[in-house]
Amino acid sequence: MYTPSQLWRGFRRGVQQPSFFGQELNRLYNRRLYRREYNTDGVDVMTEDWDNLIILDACRYDLFSAQQECSGTLERRESRGSHTVEFLMGNFSGRTMTDTVYVTASPQLHRWNDRIDATFHDVINVWKHDWDDTHRTVLPRTMTDYGRRVAAQYPNKRLIVHYMQPHYPFIESPEINVGNRLDGTDKTDIWGQLRNGDTNVSPSEIWEAYRDNLDRVLPAVQELVTTVSGRSVITSDHGNMFGERSRPIPIAEWGHPPGTYTEELVTVPWQIVSASERRDIRSEQPRSSSNRFTPNADLRPDDNAVTIDRLQALGYQE
Repeated sequence: MYTPSQLWRGFRRGVQQPSFFGQELNRLYNRRLYRREYNTDGVDVMTEDWDNLIILDACRYDLFSAQQECSGTLERRESRGSHTVEFLMGNFSGRTMTDTVYVTASPQLHRWNDRIDATFHDVINVWKHDWDDTHRTVLPRTMTDYGRRVAAQYPNKRLIVHYMQPHYPFIESPEINVGNRLDGTDKTDIWGQLRNGDTNVSPSEIWEAYRDNLDRVLPAVQELVTTVSGRSVITSDHGNMFGERSRPIPIAEWGHPPGTYTEELVTVPWQIVSASERRDIRSEQPRSSSNRFTPNADLRPDDNAVTIDRLQALGYQE
């Protein structure tokens, strides 16, 4: 459900960018006139067989298949979302998962948890206190370090490690600025600029920066899966579009807009890395805090600006 301010911003965008109306019509079609909040045809990741679920944010299947050198078996899955919030809603909403610890570089669960209402044994919000101010994201090495530490702390829990890459910001290409519309202005992000032909950055430069982000994160993921016990799966919450046509209105899309269930966005990798020894998974009462990993981890109510600022840095819009 949209707020009045979001509807007003959407109307202004539609006047300035006619393709926005086509995008919204596609969203209405895919979400069945908003009767569903996510792609109900996608896989329920919590019912799959894994001890460690490694999420690469915004990773396309085709690029992962071309770039990855991890051991194991690569399969395809259909995601429940074309956007992180849809993925979280589709897989975690209303669930009690006290056998699982979620370690995340993304602020999205924290931002929307009142709506998602997910209960894990523990949530480690790495983005709160190990944020890299230079690159304006959480770096892959940081996530691997947390994954190893949390796996050692919780040897009897399933582990979800949500890396930010290959999602923007582009670590090797900081000059490419996505921008955002979270602040309520009419600024257009790089995906909108590409859609409207309003940027001097070429699509090939964006693709190379996106590929470089994946190349940056893959060695860190490989290190994690080879140092933690149990069966691991490497996957993504959604993909990313680079000018391919959406449906049923055939407009060229960029980025990963919600409610857009194209192959480029919902076909995700599912790399299975088997293990000779599985973990003995047990449910326990949720932990009240994660201070042993991130001191003073819980943001105060007046620190909501920190969450918004970091979502802006990641190129998100509401």
